Amino acid sequence: MAKLRKMLGDPTGPRAKALMALIDTQSASTLGRWAAAYAEERYLPILSRRRSGQPVDDRFATAIKQAIACADGNATLKDAKPALRAALAAARETGDADPVAQAAARAISTACGVIQTPTNALGFAFYGAAAAAYDQAGLSADSAEYERLADMEFDRIIASLRHAAVENEPHPVKVRWNC
Repeated sequence: MAKLRKMLGDPTGPRAKALMALIDTQSASTLGRWAAAYAEERYLPILSRRRSGQPVDDRFATAIKQAIACADGNATLKDAKPALRAALAAARETGDADPVAQAAARAISTACGVIQTPTNALGFAFYGAAAAAYDQAGLSADSAEYERLADMEFDRIIASLRHAAVENEPHPVKVRWNC
């Protein structure tokens, strides 16, 4: 059994570089809306399945709604920040007893933070890749299987952002990548 990591993916690999290049072409609002919607569609269900019949902490759904409202101009960042902080706290409280739930919770809270910190658009992908890989393969697969599944999730993430991307975005984010 491979040692489970909190994040999966190669930050210097071609998929991460492709995602970074795509992020550089989009505005904070486009990235924020896309990331929150992707987390809601992809990682909230994973977290829900891991709760064994217990409801998912409402702070995640609230943060998703606030991040999307902020991206759409229906709320200010000041309005959204309490929900973003609450989702971050909820992710921390998830603990490490269930690596799938932990990765999904971190992916959601990090995705919601994209509206405030556009580089989170890359960060949530690494948490999301772990959540998706562990959810699909279980917790006792080998590292090659996890990496294969993480690569597939990165491909899904890139395709999703390409679909959401605004062509010739007039106000792309200015990111200084340190990886």
